[in-house]
Amino acid sequence: MIAGNRPWAYTWDLPSVKLHETDYTKVKPNGHHPANTANVKKYIDFAARHGFDQVLVEGWNIGWEDWSGHQKDYVFDFQTPYPDFDLPGLNEYAHSKGVRLMMHHETSSSVRNYERHMRDAYDLMNRYGYTAVKSGYVGHIVPRGEHHYSQWMVNHYLYAVKEAAKHHIMVNAHEAVRPTGLCRTWPNLIGNESARGTEYEAFGGSKPSHTTVLPFTRLQGGPMDYTPGIFVMDLSTWAPNRSHVNSTLARQLALYVTMYSPLQMAADLPENYERYLDAFQFIKDVALDWDDSRYLEAEPGRYITAARRAKGTNDWFVGCTSGELGHESELHLDFLDPERTYVATVYADAPDANYKTNPQAYIIRRGTVTAKTVLKLKAAPGGGYAISLFEAKDKAATKGLKRLSGRIR
Repeated sequence: MIAGNRPWAYTWDLPSVKLHETDYTKVKPNGHHPANTANVKKYIDFAARHGFDQVLVEGWNIGWEDWSGHQKDYVFDFQTPYPDFDLPGLNEYAHSKGVRLMMHHETSSSVRNYERHMRDAYDLMNRYGYTAVKSGYVGHIVPRGEHHYSQWMVNHYLYAVKEAAKHHIMVNAHEAVRPTGLCRTWPNLIGNESARGTEYEAFGGSKPSHTTVLPFTRLQGGPMDYTPGIFVMDLSTWAPNRSHVNSTLARQLALYVTMYSPLQMAADLPENYERYLDAFQFIKDVALDWDDSRYLEAEPGRYITAARRAKGTNDWFVGCTSGELGHESELHLDFLDPERTYVATVYADAPDANYKTNPQAYIIRRGTVTAKTVLKLKAAPGGGYAISLFEAKDKAATKGLKRLSGRIR
């Protein structure tokens, strides 16, 4: 989307786009449009190499030259790709790698326009094997006079989910109204944003304590797509406003556990993950849905620690996020099966970690634990920790590992 501070738009030559009249084959490309065939293939290769199911591509369709702030009734058709985006070819390439592309529908808040094109857009998804769509509603709502939380818009969000269900498509809506359990009626509503997500930790200034409050507020209504997984917090190498993400790297891992969503994103650049492959392993390991969830400790605004058992397994994952003051946990693993031994991998803040001054400082410790184990862990200011706990099914799984206990440093 904003990879390397590059634009969504394909060209800079168009002061105004007219759907089905503007001929993009006759304009000069800006040379910086990242949603192109060659670049998307690199992302598909990365996803396949690391076991991801889908790749989300934003900016693939015509109209981005004329979207936000213009309040145009006709801006996207959600079907026509830019000349540098080979829609059928990329789908074939992704499927050959065991990966799918995830559709993106940014409406620019021109909601009537989206409803005009929605069924055809969903038909296109069915034709190419897309199973999920991330929709967006950035800007002031068209028709004018409506707003994101008005009754007219609430009806629209429900209409979109119902139409998607007819097409066997999952919906992950951003900038939409806060859900209130709707996903129990329409389970294809796989997740919503509907609160300030990770991006606001950078350009919006959300404090780390934000994620210690959301489980008690926004998440009561249903799963949230918070888009965690940022590994490089200093964005000044490519962002013009020199943003800084208010988090440590270890806390970013913990968010996959504390912020429930059965659709999770790895939201950073592939090259940033390749710099920290040992920490990236947690994102590859962590489950997406759960048979059991335990909230071990929490104080809204200060810290929250959750433990969840992966669906259909005896494997557990733990996540703790702290606010600006940090937090110390005495973590009792008595939620584990008392008859089993587990291989634990702890991803924690290093002693000198701090979300402002040293966010990439982390440690990883690996060993065996049981239900009797007690671990003492420290979350830095704006930090946290994440733990994977895999059932040791034979002696070979624990060979060479020491028992973890006490303080993890």
